[in-house]
Amino acid sequence: MSGFGSFLKSGHAPTLYASFLYFAFSCCIWVLNGAMAPFISETFNLSPAEKGLMLSIPIIAGALMRFPLGLLSQYIGRKNATLVEMGLIMVAMLFGFFFVKSFNDLLAMGVLLGIAGASFGVALSLGSGSFPPRHKGLAMGLVGAGNVGTAVSVLIAPPLAQAYGWVAVYGFAAIAISIPMVVMVIFAKEPDDRDAHASFKEHIACLFEKDGWAFSLIYAVTFGGFIGLCTFLPTYYYDQFGVSKVQAGQLTMLAAFMGAAVRVLGGWISDRWGGVNTLNVVLCTVTITLVLCGLSTGSLAVTTLLVIVCFAALGAGNGAVFQLVPLRWPMSTAVAGSMIGEIGALGGGLVPNAMGLSKQYVGSYSGGFFVFAGLAVAMLVMLRVMQIRWTRTWAEKGGRARSA
Repeated sequence: MSGFGSFLKSGHAPTLYASFLYFAFSCCIWVLNGAMAPFISETFNLSPAEKGLMLSIPIIAGALMRFPLGLLSQYIGRKNATLVEMGLIMVAMLFGFFFVKSFNDLLAMGVLLGIAGASFGVALSLGSGSFPPRHKGLAMGLVGAGNVGTAVSVLIAPPLAQAYGWVAVYGFAAIAISIPMVVMVIFAKEPDDRDAHASFKEHIACLFEKDGWAFSLIYAVTFGGFIGLCTFLPTYYYDQFGVSKVQAGQLTMLAAFMGAAVRVLGGWISDRWGGVNTLNVVLCTVTITLVLCGLSTGSLAVTTLLVIVCFAALGAGNGAVFQLVPLRWPMSTAVAGSMIGEIGALGGGLVPNAMGLSKQYVGSYSGGFFVFAGLAVAMLVMLRVMQIRWTRTWAEKGGRARSA
């Protein structure tokens, strides 16, 4: 505990906590349609492909909004950017409560849910901004553990939808987002690791660098896999194994909670062992578990165990990626992180579509698992190539922070 206490004293702990809460509530709201998918599907009698489309839209919309929000934060400050975003989330939830009456309205609501998914890069950069490089991985891991909001969503939203109707859940979310807004206003402060005088070209430089795209593609597997599977698993459990709507959410919660919790461990391990080393193990584990998930579609117990292990690896991978990002872009972490988070979350949009199309045209969800396992293998090969230059230029062997 003394080590953790010294870690907290090395930065601004209240901002760290406020950023975690902001990200957790945002993640919770972002995946609401996924958490309530069995109820929504029953209301509109959706086909497997329509389910995949409905679940992918919030992921894709959230991904596309991440970089603009990160760029905005470089000009108005990250704390101010979070308050702007949370205000928009509240308006979006009120739209869902009052105006979602048809499937087309639902798709529009999916776009608005994407506002909540834009929080990632700003949250991590704000929370870790006051911490020294040697602690960036742990700080980002702690904020990134706000992914636990996805677990809270799939645990709480189904019972609320069953008791009050799924549309009412949007109203509850509109009220709930006021909690992190108040905490952010009172406790958070803007870190000083931002170059306020940098030009627009300097802010977006990561868009034109190979490293930025390499990290983005790896994150498309680690975070994309996390958010995509988390969104689709309630539907998968309900359709594949015939469990109740609430039980489907509870089973998904186990995996989502594991992924969020291990993200902290992934950041901590990467600080010490190196993010590159961690990612090598992560991608191997993800590949194996996804292939086995595709082969074990008849066993609920085996599938659940494999999914939990897969989510643990994905969570560790998310922590490892963002241990490396502030080492590569120390003065523009919010923008670089938002870009990487944007491409990464777009990868998550592939999962519901791949699963839905596989079920509709092949008759099984296995194809979706196999496709994503293939992407993990491709990222492992790319990482093995890129790490040679990374450890010669801006990182120590294995991906650790260089000493001053």
